[in-house]
Amino acid sequence: MAKQADRYFEVHPWKIIEEGFDPDYSEVAESVFSLGNEYMGIRGFFEEGYEGDSLVGSYFNGIYERDPKGKSYKGVVDATEYMVNSVNWLSTEITVAGEKLELSKVKICDFRRELDLKTGILTRSFIWLLKDGKGIEVSFERFLGMENSHMGFSKLSLRPINCSVEAYVTVKLDFSIIHKAVNKCMWNTERGVADGNYISILGMTKTTGQKVFSSALINADNILSEETVIDQNVVGKSYVLDLKERENTYVTRVVYNTISKALPGSKEYDECAINFIKEIDNSKNLLKDTDYETEKFNTISWWDKAWKQSDIEIEGDEENQQGIRFCIFQMYQTYHGAEKGTNIGAKGLTGEAYNGNAFWDTEVFCLPFYIFNDLKAAKNLIMYRYLTLPEAKERAKDLDCNGAFYPIATISGRECCNLWQHASLQLQASTAVAYGIWMYVNITKDRDFLLDYGLEMLIEISRMLLSRGDYSQDGKNFGYYCVMGPDEFQMMVNHNFYTNYMAKWTFEYTISCLNEYEENGEARVKKLIERLNVTEDEIKSWQRAAARMLIIKDKATGVYEQHEGFFKLPHVDVDKIPIEDFPLYNHWSYDRIYRNDMIKQPDVLMAMLLHNSDFTEEELKANYEYYEPKCIHESSLSPSVHSILACQLKKQEESYKFFKFATRMDLDNYNRNTCEGLHTTSIVAAWMNIVYGFGGLRSDGKVPEISPQIPEEWTRYTFRFLYGDDVVIAKVDHDNLSVKTLKGHVVDLKIYGKDVAVSGKESKIKLK
Repeated sequence: MAKQADRYFEVHPWKIIEEGFDPDYSEVAESVFSLGNEYMGIRGFFEEGYEGDSLVGSYFNGIYERDPKGKSYKGVVDATEYMVNSVNWLSTEITVAGEKLELSKVKICDFRRELDLKTGILTRSFIWLLKDGKGIEVSFERFLGMENSHMGFSKLSLRPINCSVEAYVTVKLDFSIIHKAVNKCMWNTERGVADGNYISILGMTKTTGQKVFSSALINADNILSEETVIDQNVVGKSYVLDLKERENTYVTRVVYNTISKALPGSKEYDECAINFIKEIDNSKNLLKDTDYETEKFNTISWWDKAWKQSDIEIEGDEENQQGIRFCIFQMYQTYHGAEKGTNIGAKGLTGEAYNGNAFWDTEVFCLPFYIFNDLKAAKNLIMYRYLTLPEAKERAKDLDCNGAFYPIATISGRECCNLWQHASLQLQASTAVAYGIWMYVNITKDRDFLLDYGLEMLIEISRMLLSRGDYSQDGKNFGYYCVMGPDEFQMMVNHNFYTNYMAKWTFEYTISCLNEYEENGEARVKKLIERLNVTEDEIKSWQRAAARMLIIKDKATGVYEQHEGFFKLPHVDVDKIPIEDFPLYNHWSYDRIYRNDMIKQPDVLMAMLLHNSDFTEEELKANYEYYEPKCIHESSLSPSVHSILACQLKKQEESYKFFKFATRMDLDNYNRNTCEGLHTTSIVAAWMNIVYGFGGLRSDGKVPEISPQIPEEWTRYTFRFLYGDDVVIAKVDHDNLSVKTLKGHVVDLKIYGKDVAVSGKESKIKLK
């Protein structure tokens, strides 16, 4: 792979450290130092503001704006939606001796910024050298509530090192924030309110009418005077502080944010709309009982529990030790079951690229992490798809289909992609939902979820798949015409392997669930069948389509054809493409990309990973060796799929080559676009690289199976995963695998293909 690391941050097992400030790296650092708790996210911008390159980003999961596109052809969306930049609740202005603190204009030294992955605390410090010779140590601290995800916290410390002086500090809640993609503020506000050291403001998005209420309790030391600041879209407090030489003066703020995602005119809006006056009273009562240091301790404790359950330890590779912990940290920040009805955007809550939309890789990539680390989060992730089932059914109608057609990109549940070739031709969002239901139920045995929610989604997805597919003219084969599979460099193709295979599997899984629970006399299933009018003839039509699904395979080589005609496409040697041509979307005409056998990301191999036990080792080897050389990895999920499968094929050098790119994609800015936000899929793929790749975890059997191996570069490593009532801890060195459960419960696994009862007593197994 031609991509190269752009090393900037110091290597440390538990911390991300920036020593010295480089203006050319400011937006990259803002992304890397982002904090989030699923409910809200805040980029690592400077509290005091910065006139250099900066994206002041504050986001709430599910708060979005709509961009009308006008009427077009049937099935092409008439509006897109984007996660809107919201209130800057960290806004601070600092002036001393007539100089305003702004790092592009003042002189500083000893700059250091540090994100402690173990605790979730972000700190920044430097010495501000004033023109008159005075020097002030300035430090900032911030963190987000993980138990109470409505809460945010920050602390400013000012310490003169050679003088006593007055400082002018203004603390604000600011809705005048600019959304970068549209270059304007997308908020209207009711007049801000200040009462003593409480400030509050209510904002409403300009087109969707969603609401965000923000309130803060501010405490400052050594106040000489204070006044209220109220302006359009802004409320704050301004203080004159008496700074004593070599003494710390603190300004702390405890912030409460709450949102209303309901749209005006909806039933939910009348029930859930924020009442400004009531929220002021509620927030005052909450904030007065919230102690900064206590909440800091609670946040540290929350992260301590998370690390005991999910940490991956690597000996002999400091760079990837830091990298994988950064990835695990970001996955918990992005999502941990804080609220039902939310999803995971492609950049999480760290930037505005991809408009904050969630894509089909949520279920096939992100969900496995949460199934094996945080079951509450896993269930909520699938519940999002159930809550947005009505929108998926409407989308199916738009595309002349029955049932439910899940969007390829979405925030609210509506299709947000206005590129028709993606939005209308890609079925993998729908089959990914079906796969996610199966995986969650298979691992958790949550029968109630399947019967109350999952089965209805499976039925509606199967209805869509039947209506979207068709039979060949002779009636012998069923399949999908004019589709786009995971390899987005192939458009309007027939019988894409991934699409056909996943549809066949979805039909069969839906039928097996109906048969199993009908035979057991499950009343809920009978009621569901009656309510949805599922007939025997309809079930038979699914059976017939599955039985006749066309899967094209070269019998001589064992290679599955990615789609009908793929084997005859003109060949491109991807290794001969000049590095300056990447990314190709920016340097090749759109139609040129589609005219050859070059692959953007794994397609056939993706299906072979998801349904690993369905394929022989010989089939996997043949397909890997045919398709891998054709792939340019123009997707952050691509290297991990190849790494995991290469590991399974004992191609260790190749596997490690792909792996070491994933854990540090954002830390080392491999794609030169970390400034836009973090790559959530690559982040979770790094976890899969280790646990599914080197650890050999497979989850498509009756119980999880592990078959660990170890890279030559490592001394040993330890990985963990949640299963049953306990956490399985697997330690691997070059000789042995040692495995036990954290709490001492007994869980049944397969290890190297054999059934093993794992308990709190460590078992040692010879490494294969």
